[in-house]
Parts: sequence; structure tokens; C-alpha cells
Amino acid sequence: MRKHFGKAVVILGLFFCLLMVTNVNYSEIYSLPENFLTNYGEIKEINQNKKFGSLVNSSIESKIKDTATGEKEDVIIFKAFGFIPIRKVRVNLSTDEDLYIGGVPIGVSIKSKGLIVEETNEIFRKGDIITEIDGNPVTKLSDISEICEGEVKYLRQNKEHKAIVKNLNKLNLAATNDVSGIGTLTYVNPKNDSFGALGHAITEDRTIIEVDQGKIYPCNLLGIEKGKKNAPGQLRCIFLQNQGSKGEISLNNKYGVFGKMKDKNNLIDENQIAKIGGRLSVNPGNAKIVSSISGIREEYDIEIIKANHQAKANDKSIVFRVVDQKLLDLTGGIVQGMSGSPIIQNGKIIGAVTHVFTSDPTKGYGVYIDWMLLESA
Repeated sequence: MRKHFGKAVVILGLFFCLLMVTNVNYSEIYSLPENFLTNYGEIKEINQNKKFGSLVNSSIESKIKDTATGEKEDVIIFKAFGFIPIRKVRVNLSTDEDLYIGGVPIGVSIKSKGLIVEETNEIFRKGDIITEIDGNPVTKLSDISEICEGEVKYLRQNKEHKAIVKNLNKLNLAATNDVSGIGTLTYVNPKNDSFGALGHAITEDRTIIEVDQGKIYPCNLLGIEKGKKNAPGQLRCIFLQNQGSKGEISLNNKYGVFGKMKDKNNLIDENQIAKIGGRLSVNPGNAKIVSSISGIREEYDIEIIKANHQAKANDKSIVFRVVDQKLLDLTGGIVQGMSGSPIIQNGKIIGAVTHVFTSDPTKGYGVYIDWMLLESA
């Protein structure tokens, strides 16, 4: 018995040694989060391209999650040698959908839930968001004079704090609930006119602003301040709220601003569409970003340097370099206001620009499109 057991251990050990020295990308397989976005076409592609190693095959299986409702759960299974399971991961199985491609600068205006502190005082710091006074929600400046003392709840860098205040009026508090800025539209879903933009949150002192009301507006580009080393450039744009909004913002989170488009004119070309490319579609190499900063919607060449393995949601999924000389001459690389510009690879929309490297404006970060789509729900 011991003899057979010893042989089995040796064989098993040799087998796992073989797995370790062969081309199996364990780190990428085990970094995949639960419920990421994929489809059957992507699974076919990664098997053909041996994305996770020459010995690894993947497939999607569906099982009944709830017999009463018939609700299904989809799972991707990674196997070595076609029969040894490596990992099972729940996935969000998408259909072969199209999205309208954005790339157009937009004006963003948000009224926050809570008051944003504009000047530091002995209690509050600039960027803090006051949410409650003595248990009553704070939404406008007059709330401070009406309820000027008690326990104050406020957010600082997304963490809740409390303070006992006897008289808020004596603090000469300067605060607002209006925030506005410039970004770029990423996509619009043709099925329901939902949109995503910016690729990152609108914040005050790194505190994400919760939306009470919000709108997007057409934006007129006045000029471009080119980016330089340690001096990020920016788009100089103007938008007028009396021109009428193009859509309503309902959500602001780490992956952008989201809502419903009510008027696509001059923001979307319905001939410009792309399939959704999940993270399994993203590979180092040639890609493009879409922007209309030249006055017309154009594609600019970039090189994806790295597609990060992310088990948790993050807005720095993709590292890329601008290689298009026309864009470099125009902007110096990535500038403020280009956040949200769609990233296209192999005809699919795979992400959106989020940040620029301050030390090198030719380099930037992007967020996977599936983080935007999943986190906007």
C-alpha cells in the first residue's frame, strides 16, 4: 500500500513540476475577478491565441443557480491538458453587443448630496463634504443657518467623520453643492441610451462626490495647452448651461460618470460603433484612442505597454504610450479633459483613458471597459 502511495506521490509531484516549467500563466488566471465581462467569441479567441499558456484551454459552462426561478450562473473553467481543472470563475456573460463610440469633449455639471467645503477652517478641510447636521441631511447652504449646531457628519477622502459644533455660522463656512468640469464621452449604449464618460470619478480632495442631480452639455473647444514633463496640459473648453443639456447624470464613481442620454445630436455619430471587448481581449501592442480635439472625430495610434491583472476594480487597468505624431504635435500626449477617450483594439472598445503620467505626458492609464459597464449598473 505504501509502495503504491509513494509512486502516486512521485507521479503527482512530477506532474505538477511539469506544469510549473511549462507555459501556464497562473498569475493571470488567478488574478481574474469574479463576474468579469466576457462572451463566447472572446473565449474562442483566447484559446486560439494561447493567452494563458499552450497547455491551457478554457470553456464556459452554465448551471442552474435557482431551480425555482430558473436563474443561471455562467462559469469559465480553465483546464490544463484539456482535462485537469486549474480554476473556475463566475463570469458576466455578455451578448455580442455594439456601443456607439464617444470621443467628444463634454461639459459636466453636478449638484452634490452634501455641501463641499471651499476653504479650510478649524474644523473642516477644503474638499470635505458635509452630509448631515444633527441627523438632518444637508443639501443646500440655507440648511446651515436653519440647523446651525449639533453633531456634524462629513466625508474626508471617502471616510466618514463626526464633529460636535455649537455654532456653524461662527466658522464663516464657505461651501457649495455645485461642481463642474470638462471630460470626454466614452460610449452610449444604443439599446437604452445609457452613457459612460471620464473613466474616473469627479472628486474633491480625493472624496468622490455623490450625485444629487447632474447633467452633461455640449462643449466648445477654445484651445489646447500642450502637456510637458511635470506639467500636464489641458483642453480649454467652455459650455453654457442655458444651451440645454444632452443627458442626465445619475452616478459618479471611481470609473466615471454615468446616466441617460436624451439628445445624441453632435455627440454621437451613429455610424461609429464597436463591439465590447472584455479584459480577455486586451493585449500589449497596437491600439487607438478616439478623440475629436482636432475639430473632427479621429483615431490616434497608441501602444499598449501593459494590461494589468486586476482581481479588484481599479481605474488604472491599462498602461499605454501615445505614438501618433499628429496627436503628439497637437497635445504633447494626454492632457486634462481627454479622460474618457475610448480605447479601441482590434475593432473593439476595450477601455477609456483615465490619467496621464505627470513625468511623461506621452504615457497614460486606461480603465477596462468592463469595469465601466459593470460598475455603472
